[in-house]
Amino acid sequence: MRRRAGPFDFWLFLAVMLLLGMGVIMIFSASALTSSYNYGDALYFLKRQLVWALLGLTGLFLALQFDYTRLKSLAAPFLGLAMVLLLLVLAVGIASRGSARWLGVGSLAFQPSETIKLAMVIFLAASLTDNRRYLTDLVRGLGPYLALLAVVCLLILAQPDLGTAVAVAGTTFLMLAAAGADKRHLAFLAALGVGAVALAIIIAPYRMARFTAFIDPWADAQGNGYQTIQSLLAIGSGGLFGTGLGQGHQKLYYVPENHTDFIFAILSEELGFIGAALVIILFLLLVWRGFQTAFKAPDIFGSLLAAGITTMLALQGIINMGVVTGLLPVTGITLPLVSYGGSSLVFSLLGIGILLNISRYAGS
Repeated sequence: MRRRAGPFDFWLFLAVMLLLGMGVIMIFSASALTSSYNYGDALYFLKRQLVWALLGLTGLFLALQFDYTRLKSLAAPFLGLAMVLLLLVLAVGIASRGSARWLGVGSLAFQPSETIKLAMVIFLAASLTDNRRYLTDLVRGLGPYLALLAVVCLLILAQPDLGTAVAVAGTTFLMLAAAGADKRHLAFLAALGVGAVALAIIIAPYRMARFTAFIDPWADAQGNGYQTIQSLLAIGSGGLFGTGLGQGHQKLYYVPENHTDFIFAILSEELGFIGAALVIILFLLLVWRGFQTAFKAPDIFGSLLAAGITTMLALQGIINMGVVTGLLPVTGITLPLVSYGGSSLVFSLLGIGILLNISRYAGS
């Protein structure tokens, strides 16, 4: 039967727009004073985020009109391009604060790791749709996917970027589970993944120091525990209603990365528990509607694609808020749709556009 496109999921779209709007407001609030001092322009980061938001929304609406089933034939070339970009960033990437994660020149730089997130989801959805019957075989079924995941994660870890590697691995695991992989094999893979993360922490002294600071940040309050302590002070200072938009103090050179990775701490200080709870509720709404789209998709490819995009966004949100609240060790990963960051915003909105596209056919 011919598929019929209906309206896209309004609640999913609403959650995305509200998160995006809150992000733009909080980026201005968190960065205005420091960017005025550092760049002579209080709107420095706000203007750039608005440009990226416009590009991302353009991508969202284009993806909304593009039949998602056509992505299946583009999955392999897109993944190949993303992996080439990961290799390029290791060779000629822009280094900053000990990491080489960007390609480009100056403010035109972007992160290839954001490209690989979406590319992996699309490729896995396409490949698993055609090869689900082989997934019960650990070697011939899961083996190729594990090999691919290992290569991608190693390239990401070489930047280094443990948070993104964990998000990609977690999304791959859940997509394999959704496609019908054997539960015993999944349990083995989960144990293997935990071991790999532990090894990545142990062999890198700076990661081990962060993990130690996670256990007891006050043992090194001026060193590796500084970010966590200042973040918790910001959250605690907010109380129920917050100090008021623009009235927070922790953004004044106390909380590092206050408009990027730790923007949730500034939001919690200025908007309080109510503002933080609203962000969490909006993320839960996004995830719920995303998985509803996956459950109701008219084909396996659409179902796996929707599940993968939703899982990736959910894991990034969980990791970011876990780090900010001291529930996870510090690792650099943005809060989707809210944190400052062009690459993250554009590819998040592009993925959401695909998700909304699938929702148009859900139930048909």
